[in-house]
Amino acid sequence: MSTEKPIIFAPETYQYTKSSLNEKDLASSPIAQFHTWFDEARKALPKDSDIIPEATTFSTARLPSGRVSSRVVLFKELDTHGFIVYSNWDQSKKAKDYESNKFASLTFFWPHIQRQVRVEGIMEKVNIETSARYFATRPRGSKIGAWSSPQSQVIDSREDLNEIYEKNETKFANVDDAEIPCPEYWGGVRIVPLEVEFWQGGMSRLHDRLCFRRENIEDDWNVVRIAP
Repeated sequence: MSTEKPIIFAPETYQYTKSSLNEKDLASSPIAQFHTWFDEARKALPKDSDIIPEATTFSTARLPSGRVSSRVVLFKELDTHGFIVYSNWDQSKKAKDYESNKFASLTFFWPHIQRQVRVEGIMEKVNIETSARYFATRPRGSKIGAWSSPQSQVIDSREDLNEIYEKNETKFANVDDAEIPCPEYWGGVRIVPLEVEFWQGGMSRLHDRLCFRRENIEDDWNVVRIAP
């Protein structure tokens, strides 16, 4: 057994002093509460900040192994049913996870306001019309990129990837940006929440954690406070 001392990367010097969270402050639904916090996170961004409020850690798991994979993606839409992210659903890890296990989670962290939101729920693919509508808003390069990347698959070199991209640039050279179609394997997934936790950093690590919970997506929400 090694006798080397571990390196402590995060000594207990940082304190959470920005705010607190009380039950009376919550909106009537987690969707409405998220809207409020997301708007506040955007408005409170320091000048020239590199923080991206819509960045979220998207975690999925594959059955029967239970192996979990996570990646940071950009959250794009929020409707009355849930949180929507867009990606490649052909052979990527998340696509294979989706095939065996529809449960997933999202984690948002906004350090500048010392807040975190965790979402646990069930994935469902949005319809083709919704995916195509969002795809149409993407820059031309991102659209061609979606056609070019065999996401999560092993490739021999960066040059090979660039070659595929260049071939697709040629393929769509005479196609207007708005007319580049959405690939069949590309689209949105909605995480329909079963639990949404709103976390506000607190002094002495006694953080405020208020959760909206329900057992099934048809149920009403129950709000509980949980220990930090």
